[in-house]
Amino acid sequence: MLMRGSHVIAESAIRAGCRFYAGYPITPQNELTEYMAGAMAKVSDATFIQAESEIAAINMVLGAAMTGARAMTSSSSPGLSLKQEGISFLAASELPAVIINTMRGGPGLGNIAPAQGDYFQATKGGGHGDYHSIVLAPASGQEQADLTVKAFECADRYRSPVIILIDGMMGQMMEPVILPEPIDPRSLPPKSYILNGASQRPSRFIKSLILDTRDMEEHNWKLQRKYESITRDLILHESYLTNDANLVVIAYGTAARIAKGAIKRVREMGLKVGLLRPISLYPFPKGAIVELSRIVKHFLVFEMSTGQMVEDVKLSLEGRSKVHFYGRPGGIISTPDEISKVISSLYYRQNLEEEQ
Repeated sequence: MLMRGSHVIAESAIRAGCRFYAGYPITPQNELTEYMAGAMAKVSDATFIQAESEIAAINMVLGAAMTGARAMTSSSSPGLSLKQEGISFLAASELPAVIINTMRGGPGLGNIAPAQGDYFQATKGGGHGDYHSIVLAPASGQEQADLTVKAFECADRYRSPVIILIDGMMGQMMEPVILPEPIDPRSLPPKSYILNGASQRPSRFIKSLILDTRDMEEHNWKLQRKYESITRDLILHESYLTNDANLVVIAYGTAARIAKGAIKRVREMGLKVGLLRPISLYPFPKGAIVELSRIVKHFLVFEMSTGQMVEDVKLSLEGRSKVHFYGRPGGIISTPDEISKVISSLYYRQNLEEEQ
């Protein structure tokens, strides 16, 4: 089907068994909320709520997750800022939920143009305390469908919030997609921790308030062990023309699509350039970058921001290779031609440095 990106995520979520959605209008993701309102009305056991605020929406999702429902919310950059306390509560309570962030230009209210300035917020926690959310970054309409299904699977498996990080261009752009087969939520494995009435069992509770400091420390170590497991099991990335590359571009989402177009251009010029595209931003594909550094000594990080993911690249490499950066913030979208000129300029300078 030919579908808008926001509609792809919404339809894929319902097909993945999402039966609770709470949101609040904000551009450029209103089409997702609109689609959920109409589509969920046709599903007998689904609940759609347009909440009174972003804060209310994320806490409604927390409540729905406590009862075992596959629950989702969506927003755009400033709205995600308001949801951060609730996401921290989800992580602390070990509750699964899927959160969509359709990034726009910032900081502040900024504008509604596509940007990638929320990388730090998504991957480094965003709210308070020692926690992480799983972060997935699709780069096409088809990946938006596939990763939405995977997001719900990962949320349930790890009892963790999962953020799908797209931008305004991906949310609005239309592409052909193959939608996932729908599943019946009743076919999913039972959840032993949910609150569904204690008439036939001992009572249980879910909380994030742990006043005893030793208990709080142990809970934090438990969460860290889970994050270590996620880091071992869930790293996703794509490599493109990296086998013979002298220079590798690292980019995600829309920026990666632009970079791939640029790489096709410079390959026609005879320049050996490849692309490494992180699909999971947390956990970050550190191992793949380190492996490339055995033969590649120059990396170019391209972001639609002033530079955030570039820090994770530098931390991954620990000085093994040189890291260069190019970015444009505020909603400016670079073109493949622009990036090809940046790549070729760096490539020729790199060769001169090696000859000296």
